[in-house]
Amino acid sequence: MEDILDLLREKAESVPVSLELPDEDLLVEIEEELFLPLPDDLREYLLVASDVVYGSLEPATVTDPRSHTYLPEMAAVAWDQGLPRQHIPFCEFDGGWYYITAAGSVHYWRNGRAKPHWDSLWHWISEVWLGNHEAPLPVTNT
Repeated sequence: MEDILDLLREKAESVPVSLELPDEDLLVEIEEELFLPLPDDLREYLLVASDVVYGSLEPATVTDPRSHTYLPEMAAVAWDQGLPRQHIPFCEFDGGWYYITAAGSVHYWRNGRAKPHWDSLWHWISEVWLGNHEAPLPVTNT
């Protein structure tokens, strides 16, 4: 995780207004809004790296309720679109959602279908967000 975090920080883009990192108290409030506990990897990411801006993917943030990346709002939209309620979406992509399970695996969901998965959020960050592999192909109804 530390190597991935270092690489993420190295590739981070500078922005005019920096994002803030949350504290544990704020994450407790977010869990209360979601009515779900945050999986360990998502909690860790939010605490140490949710201020990073890089590339075209925009993972969830929790410090600004007006942001389009505000986790509770992302979740409400994804759940309204049919993502099962027990999963926490953390990044919108191509009309679908990357989400994390309670066990910590990451999947891509679109049109009622889940496809490929990564063992952890840190694997997803390395392979998808940092571009060490391509994002999944769009899911089609077949």
